[in-house]
Amino acid sequence: MEEDKRASPERSARDAKDTGPHVGAPERTESSSIPNGDSGPASPTHLYKKRWLIVFLFSAYSLSNGYQWIQYGSISNIMMKFYGVDGFDIDWLSMVFMLTYIPFIFPVTWLLQKKGLRVTALLANVLNFAGAWIKVASAKSNLFGVTMFGQFVSALSQVFILGMPSRMASVWFGESEVSTACSIGVFGNQASRYIIVLLHPRI
Repeated sequence: MEEDKRASPERSARDAKDTGPHVGAPERTESSSIPNGDSGPASPTHLYKKRWLIVFLFSAYSLSNGYQWIQYGSISNIMMKFYGVDGFDIDWLSMVFMLTYIPFIFPVTWLLQKKGLRVTALLANVLNFAGAWIKVASAKSNLFGVTMFGQFVSALSQVFILGMPSRMASVWFGESEVSTACSIGVFGNQASRYIIVLLHPRI
């Protein structure tokens, strides 16, 4: 019993340390009812000054992932000629994003709940980076299979990304800021569709 009492302040300190973006001193502290990973009790939300920079950075790499979703579909006629495949094969490059989401959302949600935002964000970035570079390496007419694999890796990254905005907003932002922070986090992924449709065919 005494060990639990001694461990409780240590756990609370650790949880409190894991709730913010770890940049500078907190601007202020508000109470929180949502734990950030682990199974310990909810800790206070430390509102760091650079929390807005963090959510904009998240929105940026969410945009880069959303861009990869239909980057081939918007120029399908060019991709069909380049890889020598039919339109259905090109459609699979975008459909893999939706099909990957279904089985992987459950383990990714568990990971977000158990390990928190830091681990989830790092894995999302690594997968997003790896998927993009795999597709760069597949820019040869005989490497359509490699392109599909790169799309799968990027699709797996999307599963991590889509579940993060609401948790990030609730953990790092105050009660009056949650809606704004969540909308900024979601905005990047949505904006990527407009960028693809308007700009990609012209590039």
